[in-house]
Amino acid sequence: MEVTNKTGRRKTAVARVYLTAGSGNIVVNGKDYKTYFPTGMLQYVANQAFEVTGTLNQFDVKANLDGGGVRGQAEALRLGIARALCEIDAAHRPALKAQGLLTRDSRMVERKKPGRPKARKRFQFSKR
Repeated sequence: MEVTNKTGRRKTAVARVYLTAGSGNIVVNGKDYKTYFPTGMLQYVANQAFEVTGTLNQFDVKANLDGGGVRGQAEALRLGIARALCEIDAAHRPALKAQGLLTRDSRMVERKKPGRPKARKRFQFSKR
């Protein structure tokens, strides 16, 4: 089987995912995903697409992550893996779609406006 590559994004994090048939190794930026994502919750998020489709330990993943924080990177990785699984086998699509793993979460940080301390916060109003 050849390499399937897809992109996943979340906030400002971008994940370029390369999926091949293998034994379940996930390498993120040259490190094992368990060292890159130290908490169990982030490891679960990274593996979620495999667990939903029942393909745990069937594919090797090599991912390049850039930008954002660790949570955004984990969710970008999840989206990239889910998209790659759909390309490999279209039968995985209904299960992934039901869990919402194929939807790109478009929420971004609102920009700071000029003349204000933050995006929506105002300076204290003084009547006199």
